[in-house]
Amino acid sequence: MFTDNYYFAKNEGRAPWDNWVREGMTYIVFRDRYPVTRGHLLFIPKNVDPVSMMSTLYEAWSEGQTMVSRGECDAYNIGMNMGEAAGQTIMYPHVHLIPRRKGDVEDPIGGVRGVIPGQANYRKDGYQQP
Repeated sequence: MFTDNYYFAKNEGRAPWDNWVREGMTYIVFRDRYPVTRGHLLFIPKNVDPVSMMSTLYEAWSEGQTMVSRGECDAYNIGMNMGEAAGQTIMYPHVHLIPRRKGDVEDPIGGVRGVIPGQANYRKDGYQQP
């Protein structure tokens, strides 16, 4: 169950979620403890099953749309790290909503593709087909 995993991780000082924002039927939203931009949020499903995961992803998307419409950001990235090789450090699924603003990086082309250095902008020299 989510609650047990959440409190275990929090008490061990490992979870990047402890600043509660709100709660829905299938998810809880926290401010990320280590935000990459202002407004970086984590959407954590209460249960790990396909319906809860899709609901959590939908809520992150919906919040991103709201942030853009309110003028809080210009765009956003949504992402998940699943597994150690993908950079996951808290082994409980969670969705990152990262607000983006014009000029926050020199070249935003490729967005989440930037997890592999040099591979984000497939329009530039240096991109290599894997």
